[in-house]
Amino acid sequence: MATASPDTPFDPTLMANAVRALAMDAVQQANSGHPGAPMGMAEMAVALWRRHLRHNPANPHWADRDRFVLSNGHASMLLYALLHLSGYELPMSELRRFRQLHSKTPGHPEVDVTPGVETTTGPLGQGLANAVGMALAEKLLAAEFNRPGHNTVDHRTYVFMGDGCLMEGISHEACALAAAWKLNKLVALYDDNGISIDGAVEPWYVDDVAKRFSGYGWNVVGPIDGHDATAVDAAIDATAASATQPSLIICKTTIGRGSPHRAGTAKAHGEPLGADEIQLTRAALGWPHEPFVIPEAAYAAWDARAAGAAAETQWAQAFDTYEAAYPDLAAEFVRRMKGELPLNFVQAAVAALEAADAKAESVASRKASQLALEMFTQLMPELLGGSADLTGSNLTNTASTAPLRFDDGGAPNGGRHVNYGVREFGMAAVMNGVALHGGYIPYGGTFLTFSDYSRNAIRMAALMKRRVVHVFTHDSIGLGEDGPTHQSVEHAASLRLIPNLDVWRPADTAETVVAWTMALANDARPSALLLSRQALPYAPKPRLDDIGKGAYVLAEPAEVGLAKRPQAVIIATGSEVQLALHAQAELARLKIAVRVVSMPSTTTFDRQGVKYKTAVLPAGLPRVAVEAGVTDGWWKYGCAAVVGIDTYGESAPAPALFKHFHLTAQNVVDTVRKVLSRK
Repeated sequence: MATASPDTPFDPTLMANAVRALAMDAVQQANSGHPGAPMGMAEMAVALWRRHLRHNPANPHWADRDRFVLSNGHASMLLYALLHLSGYELPMSELRRFRQLHSKTPGHPEVDVTPGVETTTGPLGQGLANAVGMALAEKLLAAEFNRPGHNTVDHRTYVFMGDGCLMEGISHEACALAAAWKLNKLVALYDDNGISIDGAVEPWYVDDVAKRFSGYGWNVVGPIDGHDATAVDAAIDATAASATQPSLIICKTTIGRGSPHRAGTAKAHGEPLGADEIQLTRAALGWPHEPFVIPEAAYAAWDARAAGAAAETQWAQAFDTYEAAYPDLAAEFVRRMKGELPLNFVQAAVAALEAADAKAESVASRKASQLALEMFTQLMPELLGGSADLTGSNLTNTASTAPLRFDDGGAPNGGRHVNYGVREFGMAAVMNGVALHGGYIPYGGTFLTFSDYSRNAIRMAALMKRRVVHVFTHDSIGLGEDGPTHQSVEHAASLRLIPNLDVWRPADTAETVVAWTMALANDARPSALLLSRQALPYAPKPRLDDIGKGAYVLAEPAEVGLAKRPQAVIIATGSEVQLALHAQAELARLKIAVRVVSMPSTTTFDRQGVKYKTAVLPAGLPRVAVEAGVTDGWWKYGCAAVVGIDTYGESAPAPALFKHFHLTAQNVVDTVRKVLSRK
């Protein structure tokens, strides 16, 4: 494969048709996929990838590469074709295995599966929001680490998106934030083809996109002919002049470009063209090659290996100079981009846990979270917090995290607390982008009941195995008078169903420190911290070591004056741990011995070995679970009964609600007695 400089002449038609051929061939072979969008965006890709995108196929993780996001992820064959043609480790054999089991070319792009893929996309609009997060991370890192004459962080974020991305409400949330943050290195190219699955979008999508984005404060270029690579090239050039605005390039295209009978129709969107139509398309394009055969001239024109290696080498040499001048900054930059924790993280976390245990404060777990964050944010400059307009309720701000603001020139003020506004879904997806970029560990807060708004982005973080921390306060009927619209009932159980998401519902300050410690230490999964509005008494611990295992023995019968072996186990989480302890004491007066197990994280406990699980929940002992939420999730622990809430809440003061829903120590006592009477 020959190599070519980005500045040498090239044939955009040849390059675009190579992409079209690979897209229609792979979809046809898989008998599944979306050929139309890749065929329509081919010239857009030629302009960006051949002339502007700074990347190195030999090192997809180079720190200062440009980021490219395919938000309309159903067009995955566009990206796979580009990665293959430009020289990434994605051989033709993988394109032939498009959408097949364990291939590197899944139906929608997946980060860490295909080299060169920056984020997992498919749920429309989220890739665009991820790109906003990436551009935010770039801007903040540049302000933090760059020094005069040393632009260690200096790259752009490009995103392709379609009508579906812009119809999704998350696009409004994220794009409004991008303008507020003055993300001038963010460039979005809109594939304006007017077609979605149901056909021409005109009857249901009448937005004036140019005015919409101008209203946000974006720099809008076009509409232009998206099939004119030179015009797209010039439009991208024009975005470089934007000093404070993100840029939108509106590219008018034809879906399925080149197909005589499918171009411009919904039939090109989500099904193979068919063998006969592919033959006609080859003839129409003047593409005489067999399926999956690419001429050497096309490979030579697309090859980015030499240019990419040169760009990274130039950056590496500049970084060596930077490192010599600013060794501490350089070391910190490397640490953070690797996602490594500070060397004294474990020591500081242990000290914070021991201090919480010694202090034994009775505070709301949302306040306990803020107390833990005060220490962690001071220790870790990579913590980038925020809230969806509930800072005073979520308590996600600390003395070390001033509000993030941008001056008229777009420069950030060094703040690390983001006011996301009332944009829960956008916040969650932007945080995913920040985590994907690297250099920061994002966390953000809202009420637990609004996790429903964020849910698909939470799921995407879990799927991508990214360290993102969700702070969900007002975790139950304990929030009181706001009523059932705000009172979480099913949300804890629902979040626990998401694979690879750790869910913590701590009962006091010590458990909250552990929850934060585990969330920050775990670099392969997101975490959700479910925190109370109401104050929670501190529960004295026999030992602290086992909290991080997700569940532990909090109190044996002897601790309430009953020298007997346990007859039952009460399992509780969060605010209901106190109900369990009060019930244990009352049962002891009745000469009934029970063990109390605090289970702040069912998901973490479920990963423990059989020996530890059995030690905490011995076989043969009846189990009663207590949690202010739906009961279904607790039966998997072999519970004989569950004290919970399988209805929606009510509007009233919290004490009245707990009594109304029978979440009382007396009901726990009565439940345990009934269970034992059945033995």
